[in-house]
Amino acid sequence: MSNGFGFSFPNDGRDDDDDKNRKDGNGQNPYEGFGFGTGQGGLGDILNQFGQMLSGMGDSMNSSDSKNAVNYDMAERIARQQIGQAKQVSSGDRNAVEESVRLADLWLNDATDLPTAEGRVEAWNPEEWVSNTLPMWKRLVNPVAEQMNRAHLESMPEEAREMLGPMAQMMSQMNAMNFGMQLGHALGDLAKQALSGSDFGLPTAPTGTTAVLPNNVAQISKDLNVPGQEILVYIAAREVARQRLFKHVPWLTERIVSSVEEYANGLEIDTSNIEEAARGLNLESGDPQAIQDALSQMQGMDMTPKISSRNAVATARLETLLALVEGWVDIVVTEALKDRFPSEAAMSEAWRRRRATGGSAERAISQVVGIEVQAPRAEQAAELWRRATQAVGGERRDKVWDHPDFLPSADQLENPASFIDALLDDEPDTKFDEEIAKLEEMLRNEPGIDEREEGDGKDDGSQDGTEL
Repeated sequence: MSNGFGFSFPNDGRDDDDDKNRKDGNGQNPYEGFGFGTGQGGLGDILNQFGQMLSGMGDSMNSSDSKNAVNYDMAERIARQQIGQAKQVSSGDRNAVEESVRLADLWLNDATDLPTAEGRVEAWNPEEWVSNTLPMWKRLVNPVAEQMNRAHLESMPEEAREMLGPMAQMMSQMNAMNFGMQLGHALGDLAKQALSGSDFGLPTAPTGTTAVLPNNVAQISKDLNVPGQEILVYIAAREVARQRLFKHVPWLTERIVSSVEEYANGLEIDTSNIEEAARGLNLESGDPQAIQDALSQMQGMDMTPKISSRNAVATARLETLLALVEGWVDIVVTEALKDRFPSEAAMSEAWRRRRATGGSAERAISQVVGIEVQAPRAEQAAELWRRATQAVGGERRDKVWDHPDFLPSADQLENPASFIDALLDDEPDTKFDEEIAKLEEMLRNEPGIDEREEGDGKDDGSQDGTEL
């Protein structure tokens, strides 16, 4: 690694090791069978090869997870294979994590009015990161996978759906395995990069858990001329800040999940390219060799369906939420550490480089969940929060998290001035309040009408003691 925190995500082309990880326990790639042979034999051979492909998948088709839209058993197994032999966290590193979290939590009290999240402090290795964050990844992945399955079936011609018949369940299981394989590779990649439980600005750590991955942190510290303990405190401070936000803004996690669900509900699949290729099969001819030749020609075609969502608003809302979370973390961590760590500026710059080269919530969402979101906008959000702090102070800034309607919109990330103006309009006029208080105090100190009338009567009575 040559640029601080600059981890990079793998491209579509996998290396040899990744190809091995894709294979099942019998050393076979379960998707090689979709080629249906190399031209020899008839329809019986085609079906025989299809059966061999299924048998090579081992127990995955019969796992307890096979009825879900995603085969999570397979996903976790592939992720662990991709991680390899993960080094266990030593007792010394666990103590260092606990002390770093405690110190960072104390210092953050000076930067935000959101109270500490308390809860458990844990030190994980990459395998533990996968196990502990998988429940939240399931919540994010499930809506998309389920809707994708439905959309696939709905996009098929009615005749094709009728032909599937009893094979529909098998097709669903195949889709679940495909999703599981993709998820496993994605989680394996992320686990080797993750530095904390909610590292990518997503609430993936279990509720009430502040977690740091000290072994992964130690790897990145080699590329920075910064003491390792300072880097550990910096990473801990970012995680502590996120946990404060996720705990004391109870609607935030559900808002993120609901945005994914809304996006999923609007998924549309354009299979016109597949339909065009299928027309060339001429299944009605009944000629096995002709079908085999047509299938061979289809291998070179782009058979990827075009996927989009009608709910673009949900995607924009998700992008904005993710940016606002990480931008807020940037500001409060900088404020808490800048006068305590001379290296804070260098670490913040390294973090920005890391985020720009792959270590972002947007990239994680794209890789794991399959939602293509825009490039990170956390820097814009950080600038907005910085200006809000200067204009109205940290307490008023953090009150914005009280309700989702108070948060800046996507347009206000581009134009922070409009958001700042709204905050200033909501601020009480302290000068006017001070003048009112002075007037009230002056009126309280003046003699009342009753007192003046009582004094006048006493003077009149002193002139003559007889009644008229």
